[in-house]
This record gives sequence, C-alpha cells and structure tokens, in this order.
Amino acid sequence: MRDLLRWLYDKATHWLKKEDPPSPIPLCDFNRLGFELRTGDVILVEGRSRVSEVIKLITQSPWSHSILYVGRLYDIKDPDLRAVISYHYDGDPEDQLIIEAMIGRGTIVSSLKNYKHDHLRICRPAGLSPVDAEAVVGYAVKQLGWDYDVRQILDLARFFFPWSFLPRRWRSSLFQHNAGKPTRTVCSTLLAEAFNAVDFPILPFIDRADDGSVRFRKRNPRLFAPRDFDYSPYFSIIKYPYLGINDVGVYHRLPWTEGDLYNDETRPFNPVPSKTIKQATEPVAEPLDEQVDEVLVIETTTELESDDEETLAPVPPVRRTYGLGFLKRRG
Repeated sequence: MRDLLRWLYDKATHWLKKEDPPSPIPLCDFNRLGFELRTGDVILVEGRSRVSEVIKLITQSPWSHSILYVGRLYDIKDPDLRAVISYHYDGDPEDQLIIEAMIGRGTIVSSLKNYKHDHLRICRPAGLSPVDAEAVVGYAVKQLGWDYDVRQILDLARFFFPWSFLPRRWRSSLFQHNAGKPTRTVCSTLLAEAFNAVDFPILPFIDRADDGSVRFRKRNPRLFAPRDFDYSPYFSIIKYPYLGINDVGVYHRLPWTEGDLYNDETRPFNPVPSKTIKQATEPVAEPLDEQVDEVLVIETTTELESDDEETLAPVPPVRRTYGLGFLKRRG
C-alpha cells in the first residue's frame, strides 16, 4: 500500500511540476540582475509550472516561488559552510548558487541559471550586515535535504473556506505545535525562519504600549508567502527590465509598433476603426436633445409656376444624415 501511495505521489508531483514554455518576451535582464545580486538577497520567481499557478491563485500574487541567493563558493568566508554547500552541489564552482525548497526535490542547492528564462525580482533586506547575511545562509544550509511540505500549501488554501464547512480532521495544522524536529518546509517558510534567526523583520506585529514604547513580535513563519517579501517595508525592491529606461525621456525612443494592441503575448487585438464623421455641406443647428444620434433634414419644394404657367412635379424629399461624432464616442 505504501508503494502505491508513493507511486501516486510521484505521478502527481511530476504532473504539478510540468512547466509551460518560457515567454518569448523577457521582462527582466538576467545578466544585469545576476551582476547586482548580493549574499542574503531574496529572489522572487514568477513560475510557469502547474503548482506555480495554484500558489498564485492561493496567494493572489504573481510570485509563486522565493529563493535565497548564496553567491559563488569563493564568496563564502566560513570554510565549514563552504564545505557543506560544496558537498550538496556538484556543478561548476563559478556558478551563482541559490538555496530553495522545491516540490519533489525538497531543500536543495542549485544554480541561478536555472531561472534564466523566468521573470525575477530582487528583494534586498535593507541594512542587513554581511555577518548576518552569512548567518541567514548558514541557517538555510542546515535545512538542506528536508522534504517539501505539500500539506502546508493545502493548509494555506483552506483559509479560503469557512471553518464550519470542513470536518475537524481537514482543518489547517498551521497553528499546531508538532513535537520533535520538523523535517519538511516550503520556500517562503524556509526564508522567513532564516531571517527570524538573525532578528531581521519581514512583516512583524508591532505593539505600542500606553507609555509609547514599541514592541516587535515575530509572525508565524508558516504563514508567509513569496509575496510578503515584496510587500515588506524592510526589503528594497530592485528591478532590471529587459530594456532599461533610466534616462529622462528615453521611453520615447522605444521601438513601439503602431496600430496593434495585445491582450497577451500571442494574440493581437485590432480594434474596429472609428467611423469618419461626414462633414455637412450646409450648417445645421444642433438639436437641443443630446440623446439624438442623427439629424434628419427633409427638404421639399412646393409647386412652382413658371412664366408659361406650367406646373412642375413636386421634388421628392431629400434625406441627409449628419453624424454627431461626440455622441458616437460615448461609452
């Protein structure tokens, strides 16, 4: 029975990890972003897998994954820490390394270049000292090898359902204390615990006493989501768009196309061209009622008698239409 459950879990994990193709239009400059990174930075990822879409839906945010930037092996000063990271990573020593918790793989050390085709954003802990930055990395390194806590993702989703609609055994375990050392985690919880270890605030509860004193209280790390690092006032947001527009007025020189509007990256939306307003050959007073879309002018001629008293046939009415363009554009 256990083998069957493991087989089903592996199949479900493989299905959830399947990624859509990368966007043909990159949103960030990966090379510039990689050059800017510092040890201890948090990198947010807009994932392309099925599980990423689930996390986006649960958290109501475009960010589905958060990773901790470590740096290159020779950037790590602590020899013991460097040895542990080297043991868990067998790639090029020149690679820029990150620590992340991934479904199906657990907490691992991997290369930043795995996210070369994804939309990324740097969240830098403002004022974090180099010593504490390495301590944050050290805490995360101690969790290497832990499994990914799929139950925690499901528990976060349960906040969308009223308690009375769910049986007690299905309710969230986020607030329960489990005896013993935990062996599972998710990406944002791993990072929140690492920053809590050096007393760096992310989204703390702040109490103000009657005497005016302020106390910071740490938030439950299991309640954090990737978006919280973007929302936190204690993290600086650093972006490197694919085409930078830092110079004043340089956006006027971007290679814009004319005419087409896009709802997404593949399907252009071509709006119906507006109707040309016909100019009236004769001035006509505008109607008092603004709800009128058209003015109909009927011209008739009466029976005219010529000098030889011959009667001319009546001229049929002439129907002329004057469009009021400003009414057409309403709505």
